[in-house]
Amino acid sequence: MQRIVVLAGGIGGARFLRGLKSAVPDAEITVIGNTGDDIHLFGLKVCPDLDTVMYTLGGGIHEEQGWGRAGESFAVKEELAAYGVGPEWFGLGDRDFATHIVRTQMLGAGYPLSAVTEALCRRWEPGVRLLPMSDDRVETHVMIDDPEGDGRKAVHFQEYWVRLRASTTAHAVVPVGAEQAKPAPGVLEAVAMADVILFPPSNPVVSVGTILSVPGVRDAVAAASAPVVGLSPIVGDAPVRGMADKVLEAVGVESTASAVALHYGSGLLDGWLVDTVDAGRVAEVEAAGIRCRAVPLMMTDVEATAAMAAEALALAAEVRA
Repeated sequence: MQRIVVLAGGIGGARFLRGLKSAVPDAEITVIGNTGDDIHLFGLKVCPDLDTVMYTLGGGIHEEQGWGRAGESFAVKEELAAYGVGPEWFGLGDRDFATHIVRTQMLGAGYPLSAVTEALCRRWEPGVRLLPMSDDRVETHVMIDDPEGDGRKAVHFQEYWVRLRASTTAHAVVPVGAEQAKPAPGVLEAVAMADVILFPPSNPVVSVGTILSVPGVRDAVAAASAPVVGLSPIVGDAPVRGMADKVLEAVGVESTASAVALHYGSGLLDGWLVDTVDAGRVAEVEAAGIRCRAVPLMMTDVEATAAMAAEALALAAEVRA
């Protein structure tokens, strides 16, 4: 049985995983999920990326949004707003609240996040092993200009992404707590035992990049005997979805398919897929020592996404040979 490890963020990672499962239904897939987007709201621990993967693969996702629950209502959010309790910009639905209540109760009882995630997945049966990158608290913050002063201030990534819609310049992206964090149980073992390691078209800075910022993870991926293949989240010099260009700019990386590959580097990547519109970027990536191919990379449906996953696995096999 092929053992595949995927470093995943939220929507892009979750949708890619659905295609990967379709492409290789018999594979043993371990997902290392980003927890840098985690936030505490209304006294509850919210893990957006873990939940998006769990809901998407478990059949409970709001398909049009790509996040949150299907058939959602917002009575609790409306009641909290009536009491003047915020923030109102983060839309937790009633069904979603239940997940966060269970998680927070279990964490309060002393269970680590990895055990809580495993317990939550028993309901959803996502068909993958979902591991948080760390049981320790890591929260991505973004440094922006202070609109009420002359200097700069740090805001939680969720505030920058959701409330501000990345409308102001990001001067730095900092995974607060990452330096002191340890990989969650099973993470390093999964990487070491993998036959293939994949970087899906997730945000290279605040999703995959944050996972790699946990001490030990980057080194484990670099040292792995398995080929490491990534898929570009940039198509035609623009993010497929979201505002990845804003955080790429903060770390000095151009929004091109080749620049993201070089950002990861040949020390991590063995192979890289770019979209057919970026075929002109292939030579630049290969010159850096990374095997590169141009294939369709738009996740328009499960069939198209499965074809992308199959191309990634084919490139991994080519690298291994």
